[in-house]
Amino acid sequence: MDLTEDTTSPIGGIEVGTAHGRTVVRLWGEVDGALRAEASASMAQALASTAPIVVDAGGVTFIDSSGLAFVLQLHLAAGETGQRITLRDPQREVLEKLEMLGMGDQFELEPATEPATERAIA
Repeated sequence: MDLTEDTTSPIGGIEVGTAHGRTVVRLWGEVDGALRAEASASMAQALASTAPIVVDAGGVTFIDSSGLAFVLQLHLAAGETGQRITLRDPQREVLEKLEMLGMGDQFELEPATEPATERAIA
């Protein structure tokens, strides 16, 4: 075994897919500055369609200012294009931080559901 081999798994991520006529942006694990490049690509994918957007935050274990900035920028950009945006199953930490920023009431909330991503957006 090569001890220098990096076998670590990502500790957070952003995935974009579609389900039931909506774009689903799933956040999981630690959503922080380490995901900056992934966040940019995911935002472009989510806004490439005119479908409503669901931000699934049920799997978030930690979110910092970079992660919050992604959610807020996606919210603002979707508003500019007329896309409806919903926040699915946000963890308490996400809601508390949005409240601190005065943005807690800006999102329509949706309860958790079964995994909704049917296919990835190419």
